[in-house]
Amino acid sequence: MNDADQNGLLRRIADALERLAPQGRPPVDLDAADAFVWHADRAWLEPVAAVNRVAIDLLKGIDSQRDTLLANTERFAQALPANNALLWGARGMGKSSLVKAIHGAINAKTPRALALVEVHREDIASLPALLGHLRGRTRRVVLYCDDLSFDAEDSTYKSLKAVLEGGIEGRPENVIFYATSNRRHMMPRDMIENERSTAINPAEAVEEKVSLSDRFGLWLGFHACDQETYFAIVEGYAERYRLAVPKDALRAGAVEWAVTRGARSGRVAWQFIQDLAGRLGTRLA
Repeated sequence: MNDADQNGLLRRIADALERLAPQGRPPVDLDAADAFVWHADRAWLEPVAAVNRVAIDLLKGIDSQRDTLLANTERFAQALPANNALLWGARGMGKSSLVKAIHGAINAKTPRALALVEVHREDIASLPALLGHLRGRTRRVVLYCDDLSFDAEDSTYKSLKAVLEGGIEGRPENVIFYATSNRRHMMPRDMIENERSTAINPAEAVEEKVSLSDRFGLWLGFHACDQETYFAIVEGYAERYRLAVPKDALRAGAVEWAVTRGARSGRVAWQFIQDLAGRLGTRLA
């Protein structure tokens, strides 16, 4: 084989190896947007152009929770001490909506004050890697995990415990963690009871399981709303989107809708408004 043939063969081998090589990781650019989704498989923060959220003034019946979390987040945005927060309780009562609404409200007042990063439940184990990308950055970041819970045989909660307070490095000062869950301790009761019944030292086993929630300095409980609060949510949406329906008819329709769903909540109210707007031929912009 002459030199020309060898060079051609080497080029073909190099091209083949380049095609087989894994793609390089995209850079982590916190200035690309105000919100991101963390992709653990690629170690990449995907920018989100428009966050799916409602205005903070449309969240009714959770005034105390709103004020507490807003004050905590404002302190964090100002580089003051602030706590990790666990928003727990009834489904559809605005837990995740509140986190996104507060992020939007603070950035509307002070542009680019905060970056919101959504971490999927299945990527909790990758939190140390994510913190490695965020540590030392000037921009302040709210990490957010929706519907966080753990089942039997799931040990990833230990990674979260270390991230929240433990570990040799600790949580970066420019990062705070907010989570929503339907359960205060993020673990089903039967899982905790099983640990108690099978452990050599039941008290220690239970303590290991429930101590995760202790890592959150703020516990904000969300409870099912009464009918007047439900009406206030519906009427707030109707006014915001200019749905021309008499108050009595609006309330009657909202009650009927809640009965068919078997619950009253902010989510049920929004679903009713979407149905009503569709029947009226009104776009919800």
